[in-house]
This record gives sequence, structure tokens and C-alpha cells, in this order.
Amino acid sequence: MIEVVYFAWVRERIGLPRERVETTARTVAELVEELKAREERYALAFSDLSALRVAVDQELTGFDASLAGAREVAFFPPMTGG
Repeated sequence: MIEVVYFAWVRERIGLPRERVETTARTVAELVEELKAREERYALAFSDLSALRVAVDQELTGFDASLAGAREVAFFPPMTGG
């Protein structure tokens, strides 16, 4: 079981701030594929991965990051200054 957290427009598209997910994914990319297969709202939220950033256990990482031992994955748009 892993805690998945959504921020900004990702949260708006999915309709949840966070959820606990039962997964067999070994990487963030595999988790994204599992989520996209759930419902259209997930497919829409994850349709353009270049518009997303990801953190595993609060450390910024890439979509190829391992989920071994991870407790939390967070998805959010890139941060902008100003």
C-alpha cells in the first residue's frame, strides 16, 4: 500500500487530494500506468507527463524511480517563480 498525493490541477482533475493505493508497480512510471488504467479522470491527469513532477517520500525524482520501500508518491506541476 502506498499513499499517493495530488497537488494543484492534478488534484482538480482527479478529484482527490490523496489516496491509498494497492499497487504492484516497481517504478513511478508503472504506478502511473496503473492509475491511468483506472478511470478517464486519471488518464486525463497523466496524459502529459512532461507537465508533471514527482516526488517519492518527499524527494524530487524521475518517473523511472524505484518504489521499493516507498511510503508516499506525490504528483504536482512544475514550480514557477514569481
